[in-house]
Amino acid sequence: MSAQAIVFDLDGVLIDSEPVWEEVRRGYVADHGGEWPPGTQERLMGMSTAEWADHIATDLVAGVTADEVAYEVIDQMSQRYAGGPPVLPGAEDAVRRMARYRPLGLASSSPRALIDLVLGTLGVDGLFRATVSTEEVDSGKPAPDGYLAVAAQLEVPAPGCVAIEDSANGLRSAHAARMRVIAVPRPSHPPAPDALALAVHVAGGLDEITQELIEGLGPS
Repeated sequence: MSAQAIVFDLDGVLIDSEPVWEEVRRGYVADHGGEWPPGTQERLMGMSTAEWADHIATDLVAGVTADEVAYEVIDQMSQRYAGGPPVLPGAEDAVRRMARYRPLGLASSSPRALIDLVLGTLGVDGLFRATVSTEEVDSGKPAPDGYLAVAAQLEVPAPGCVAIEDSANGLRSAHAARMRVIAVPRPSHPPAPDALALAVHVAGGLDEITQELIEGLGPS
């Protein structure tokens, strides 16, 4: 099956937000007297809002609810994005280039409010035919739920979609949905080797995401 749609991740693909998420959540945990064990950020990447908030409330701090964690962290993230989200080089061009080629979807672990804020700020919200936050499905990444929901909204079989991902959990999620995955790893949070091996192509940057690359992948 040839590529019928392109599905982007948001955090780490279009915006360099993972360091911001880590700083905000790590700060929240510190402010509430908790500890931030090694590997926590990688563990949280891809989780839905409910999942990471519950993890923080249950395992990292005491005396707060998951709802309280989510509200405060997302509010801080919104404030950080107010001056403009940390857009990665080539992100807007990649979205516009791919939108001229195939229908676009987005499967993100960010909450809906931040997805809409970022895409609106970039001026590309109208280019996506379907956007899904993992808070809107049963399970976050690495489960395939978000990617399957996007494919359903696009009315495209999941194997007909090509996903653009950066994280280990994101790569596993798109692969579990039976999509072909192009990895654009972030040096600050490189994916695990076994997850990176699931990618059909590893790109050095968004400038590599072209029609020629997609068509060169061949059928799924």
